[in-house]
Amino acid sequence: MNGTLLIGTLLVMGLVTVIAYVVGAYNMLVRLANNIDKAWSNIDVLLKQRHDELPKLVEVCNSYMKHERETLEAVTNARTAYGAGQNIDDKAQAENQIVGALGKLFAVAEQYPDLKANQEFSAVQKRISALEDTIADRREFFNDSVNLYNIAIEQIPTLWVAQQIGYAARPLLTVTPADRKDMRLAFANRLRTAA
Repeated sequence: MNGTLLIGTLLVMGLVTVIAYVVGAYNMLVRLANNIDKAWSNIDVLLKQRHDELPKLVEVCNSYMKHERETLEAVTNARTAYGAGQNIDDKAQAENQIVGALGKLFAVAEQYPDLKANQEFSAVQKRISALEDTIADRREFFNDSVNLYNIAIEQIPTLWVAQQIGYAARPLLTVTPADRKDMRLAFANRLRTAA
């Protein structure tokens, strides 16, 4: 009789341990998934702030860069693509287009000394640059959150809990191959003539 009671007690304790582990693993996965969503929301807020600056930038550049219509349209089209994005992947691709278009726009602006001297252009450029720095920090935090989540759902025994609740790996935010290339900047002639 003591043996049966001992076996029963061990089985109950084992079952309680398994249930406690499953609940703990589930809660951890939910926390990690929510951290990813929070990190993306933080990025999205900053991107919205930057997107609000883009029409101002295009408007200022419009009067100076009459021959650069394609560059200005690339910024506007990328902004529109971001608004049409349905999920993080779509928005990340559109975001990469915006970064590329802004890089090209600022590089082309170097050829327009009057534009560079414009105070409004300078203020918008500084605001966008400050937002870019903050966005880069938030992207790093997002990728850290995704990495922790992806590791958790691929490790045994958490893997089994993740499969049961339908959690799958999430993609990291990456840089497009075009953004990895060096950009050639053409500066306006800055040589001073001897007086």
